[in-house]
Amino acid sequence: MQSVRRLLGRDKPVVRVIPLVGSIMARSGGGRNLNFAGVQKQVEDAFDCKKVQPKAVVLNINSPGGSAVQSNLIYSRIRNLADKTKVPVISFIEDTCASGGYWLALAGDEIYADPNSVVGSIGALSMVFGVEETLKKLGFESRIIKAGKNKFRSNPFEPQNPDDVVWTKNFLSEIHDNFKALVKERRKSLDLNHKTIFEADVFTGRVAAKIGLIDGVHSDLSKLIKDRYGDEVVLKKMQAKRRFPFFSNSAGAELRVNAADIIHGISEAGMESKFKTY
Repeated sequence: MQSVRRLLGRDKPVVRVIPLVGSIMARSGGGRNLNFAGVQKQVEDAFDCKKVQPKAVVLNINSPGGSAVQSNLIYSRIRNLADKTKVPVISFIEDTCASGGYWLALAGDEIYADPNSVVGSIGALSMVFGVEETLKKLGFESRIIKAGKNKFRSNPFEPQNPDDVVWTKNFLSEIHDNFKALVKERRKSLDLNHKTIFEADVFTGRVAAKIGLIDGVHSDLSKLIKDRYGDEVVLKKMQAKRRFPFFSNSAGAELRVNAADIIHGISEAGMESKFKTY
């Protein structure tokens, strides 16, 4: 029986790989975005030990960052499952692992990157466009009605309010502090005397290794895993749920764009993009 299992490859060590690719946003939209709802099933399947206990779970990361909330939701789920199953987690960085992307990488017990990867950007920002002059030129007038003077801060249809700037900076500082605390908790080898680690600087993989943001540089995920678990190790990529963004549930749906939709879209985009860890 054991020889049959070996012949079928069932006795070979397994390492499961979770691709974490794209900007981190609450809504998937039609692009290649990353959020908790989209990867939850992959994460849970990766840590499923009922039939096979994986030797490790690898987070294959290529992300410029995005939503602090979505980053933390994914991070927390990975760490909870890793602690529960006692399966080690290795983060492997490809091109970019910045800001929210680095937040995800902190879920790894170890972090590796290519020498030329972009790593870091430990900070937070608010990004809203002011369009009040454009609206005037187009002949539009903003007619937002609200109860409570702070209901719509940083209104893109009005000149920037200094009080809103102060409030936003304080809000961002709190998110930044949470990010810094997590980095210090997870990266015990971090060079705390480095002047710009927590000033949202980015570093190459080689420099990131020197200052403790990652554990080392490596350009080949397969070789990294085989060196550790043997040549027979099986890397199993966790498949994402298939999406068909160009089709709606209604066969008779039509594409409509009008001025009201554009203004509503600008407003929604401004609200959603306010607080990011880009």
